[in-house]
Amino acid sequence: MHQELALFVTTFSTLLAIVNPLETLPIFLTLMRGEADEAYRRVAWSSCLYAMLLLLFFLVFGTLILRVFGVPLSMVRIVGGIVLARIGFDLFSGSASSSSAIAPAGGAGKGNVAFVPLAMPIMCGPGAIATTLGMTSLIKQSQFEVGSFLAIFGAMAATMLVTYFCLANAERLVGRIGPMGIDAVTRIVGFFISAMGMGLIFRGIIEACQGYGLIGAGKYLS
Repeated sequence: MHQELALFVTTFSTLLAIVNPLETLPIFLTLMRGEADEAYRRVAWSSCLYAMLLLLFFLVFGTLILRVFGVPLSMVRIVGGIVLARIGFDLFSGSASSSSAIAPAGGAGKGNVAFVPLAMPIMCGPGAIATTLGMTSLIKQSQFEVGSFLAIFGAMAATMLVTYFCLANAERLVGRIGPMGIDAVTRIVGFFISAMGMGLIFRGIIEACQGYGLIGAGKYLS
């Protein structure tokens, strides 16, 4: 039970930092400009549902593909860590994120914005996919495997629930936090995402070295 709880907390905190609903608020408001509150809630719910299904797809079939092709889990951690670290550095330095350039001016194409660009690639982008695969790679072949998968699934659902709450109340949150507050939170989140990414890279390198017999098993990892 302790292993599943720790996996849930780790996955939830990492995914929430990656999705970063506060950073999505200005884009969401631009896309939904002139719409009623009911439309806000409907699009927010649809986009979170789509993102949840996409993450679930990568959780199930991403792991299956890795096992079929024999991709070492250490390589998944290293690549996922590199992706997370790069995203974190961009957020911390205030670089224009890929999501900010996706929103069409004037909210064009509102009928499809729930899936593109909100669900993918803003919510379920490279960082969220790398996080899902990276956390899945922590699951060992044991009697707790099913429980660990359920913990990751629960963390994804909790992340999307928080994201829905933020998007459904976008105008209110932006009015209270303000652009400077959102920028500050984004930079802080970027710092922690970078730290998480470097942790995955370090763990992956150590496990790869252990796999090739360069260092003794368990020498650096508990």
